Amino acid sequence: MIFDVITIFPGFFASILEHGLLKRALAGGQLEIRLHDLRDFTDDRHRTVDDRPFGGGPGMVLKPEPLFRAVEALRAEAPGAEFPVILLSPQGRLLRQAVAEELAQHPRLALICGRYEAVDERVAEHLATDELSIGDYVLSGGELPAAVVIEAVARLLPGVLGNEESLGAESFVAGVEASTATGRHGLLDCPHYTRPADFQGLAVPEVLLSGNHAQIAQWRHRQALEKTWRRRPDLLAAQALSEGDRNLLEEIKTEARAAGRARSGF
Repeated sequence: MIFDVITIFPGFFASILEHGLLKRALAGGQLEIRLHDLRDFTDDRHRTVDDRPFGGGPGMVLKPEPLFRAVEALRAEAPGAEFPVILLSPQGRLLRQAVAEELAQHPRLALICGRYEAVDERVAEHLATDELSIGDYVLSGGELPAAVVIEAVARLLPGVLGNEESLGAESFVAGVEASTATGRHGLLDCPHYTRPADFQGLAVPEVLLSGNHAQIAQWRHRQALEKTWRRRPDLLAAQALSEGDRNLLEEIKTEARAAGRARSGF
């Protein structure tokens, strides 16, 4: 898979690409990341990429000409081959796991990293085929979001993780083995433990030491459901829970209310 990243700070990505999963994917040939300096697509001696906004206001706006030239140059490399052109933008749709899975189906993606106050709106309307946001907060530019998109998508490519089974047990994918088996997705992951079994008096739950895989799967599913309810109830609101899960969730809530009353003394 090829990522073409258009940015005024190509050096930003140097350390990110030299470590961990992305380094392995690049070395293994599953991934190619090409960095394009936006200033290379200007036509003045100052290599100007921004200008003041029409109508006044603070900050500077990225000009449309170099961005259009950059994308046109990418398209000229493979005439007729369509690929998504994604503008990283606070106004874009939120990057979720389902979006990453959608993007992973493409052999090539172009990412436009915004900077300064804004990007000329004609880029969003007439050049980009999609806009993505990684969250409702303000960043100085699109480089960090681009890096997030690249990793979220790259780890879905065959052979990148090395252990494809681990994909099915992650938060926002399936949560736990039981969710994978029944096709339910979107729960947070269950708690995980490793050796020692007792650390400073903090013991690993006995069920995980039992060797009973059916009980372990049930425990993990319940824990994932409870964690999602406590930390991200919005995820549950979007779920089509089975009757068994709805009953289990009511049981979890009843136990939580009882524990709250016990702590308060009522």
